[in-house]
Amino acid sequence: MTYTWLYAVARAGPDPLPPDVPGGVADEGPRTVTADGLLAVVGSVPAPDFDADALQRHLGEPQWLERTARAHHRVVAAVADRALPVRFGTVYRDDDRVRALLTAHADGFRTALAGIADRTEWGVKVYQERTDPDAAAERDGPPDDRPGTAYLLRRRSARDRADRALADAAERARQVHRALAGLADRSTEHPPQPPEATGVREPMLLNGSYLVHRSRTAEFARAVTGLQHLHGPALRVELTGPWPPYSFADLPTGETGGTGEAGGGAE
Repeated sequence: MTYTWLYAVARAGPDPLPPDVPGGVADEGPRTVTADGLLAVVGSVPAPDFDADALQRHLGEPQWLERTARAHHRVVAAVADRALPVRFGTVYRDDDRVRALLTAHADGFRTALAGIADRTEWGVKVYQERTDPDAAAERDGPPDDRPGTAYLLRRRSARDRADRALADAAERARQVHRALAGLADRSTEHPPQPPEATGVREPMLLNGSYLVHRSRTAEFARAVTGLQHLHGPALRVELTGPWPPYSFADLPTGETGGTGEAGGGAE
């Protein structure tokens, strides 16, 4: 028995899938399901490995999660120039439920597709560039390791400077976001990632995503470079992309009209 994993939704056309679409989350060959002038890019996945209980268990397995998320992204990226990406883990019991989804929300899908046409998502991460505020105080500490008044005052002064530097960097990061949002059709801010996730010691002050028309891509990239020059050395500004518009594809994949969306198991 198989379930239907949903990757993306596009307008139906004469060329439903590029010939080089990679294998999907279960190493299956992606295919299409059509209804009401729309096309869903899907894959058949084994039910025992992708039902609610199995998915919940797999989400706690880092190797499985990384491998499967990468496979999902590869398929989405292969069709991103014409399709809305669907969030990872969206599973339906069968193709008929996917067809019902397309029919029930046809107008919503068409509106969403128009909103991303000729646009891609770019990510911008901003980090504070800083030094350890306690380093100088530690180097100049009392030789007998007993914290004297002067030493404590130096430490307090260093922390005060660090707090002021962080506040200044945070305001600069807000300026970066406002400048880039002005060049994008849409923008959003995600929660900053911790050092454990980024591998970067310095604090992340901005984790932004920007939906940019292809005609403004070069202008957007130049703006990022200019903002790095403007705000360095207080900030480090990193540009990533282009990505499928994951952050701007608000799709109606919830439970409606007899369809069931899994996110953690098929209905």
